[in-house]
Amino acid sequence: MPSPPMSDPRPTDQSQRDALRNRLEAWLERQRQAVLEEATAAWQSALSRLRPDEALLAELLSETTPPATSPVLSEQRLATALDLVECATSQGDLLRRLLEALAPLAPRSAIYILRQGQPCLYSHQGFEDQAATKAAGVPPTPDLEDLIQGRSPSVRHRSPGYTALVSTLSAFEAADIAIFPLRHRRKTVALLLVDSDLLPRLPHPELVRALVLATSALLASLAAGKEEESKAAPAAPPPAPAPVQEEARVPEAPPSTILDPQTRAAAERLARVLVEDLELYFPAQVTQARAHGNLYPLLRPELDRSRATFVDRFGEDIENNYRIFTNTVIHQLCNDDASKLGSAPWA
Repeated sequence: MPSPPMSDPRPTDQSQRDALRNRLEAWLERQRQAVLEEATAAWQSALSRLRPDEALLAELLSETTPPATSPVLSEQRLATALDLVECATSQGDLLRRLLEALAPLAPRSAIYILRQGQPCLYSHQGFEDQAATKAAGVPPTPDLEDLIQGRSPSVRHRSPGYTALVSTLSAFEAADIAIFPLRHRRKTVALLLVDSDLLPRLPHPELVRALVLATSALLASLAAGKEEESKAAPAAPPPAPAPVQEEARVPEAPPSTILDPQTRAAAERLARVLVEDLELYFPAQVTQARAHGNLYPLLRPELDRSRATFVDRFGEDIENNYRIFTNTVIHQLCNDDASKLGSAPWA
């Protein structure tokens, strides 16, 4: 007789299985946490050994910091800039040369002429090509007013004045800036703005300041030369020959219309100075006249005043006969096109 089959093992209780699993997961979690803490401690210990020493820092600094400009190089740059501005023949030419001389010393620069107490953009270099010269004045902020009135020698930080001036040229404000006054007879006649553009610092602010002081001195020198020419009396024309007792002699030209070379040279110099001043202080009107041919309507009071200065110095007869002032205006302001002068009564 066959033996009875053995009974199946008793199934494990579900709660017991869950308890065993939970104990095993807890142990695994403790082991994972211990391994993680040990690994973290080892990593931090390793990182502490990666701190650069002073020798490495010095080496990195020498590789990343641009070398300071040597005194000899600075002197050469300043000498070159001074040579350029010292060759100026007029105040307008001086300001144009100043901007050219600033190109190696400052990434961006601009000159603002003071008109009725407001800085008006005259010219610039280094700014965007589309930045156009604007005739409108900039109401001076308190820091600019201190500069204009001589209460401050310069502005060396970004300020409301810098924002107001640079906004006429660009929406981008540089990190480092400087604004210096150009003075004549202790009076501010213009402001010079320079900034670092994309650089963190202005490369040569001390050279720019030295160049500004030299330019102010040259402004005074050119103005003194202009005054001397205005005050100098014209050379007397040669005396008319004694009349000869002859009949039907052709009368000579009146002495007032005779121009000797010395008088002509002085008259031409004064005309150039007067006309260059108009080009300096009214660049927008001159540009518009060259394009549209209406110089006299745009600058009638200024042109009449400058012509009156010339006539007071040399006489109406000389201007009427030789048109020295008129021809200088047409040549310098109208590109030798008389039609661009407009309906001037004396032209």
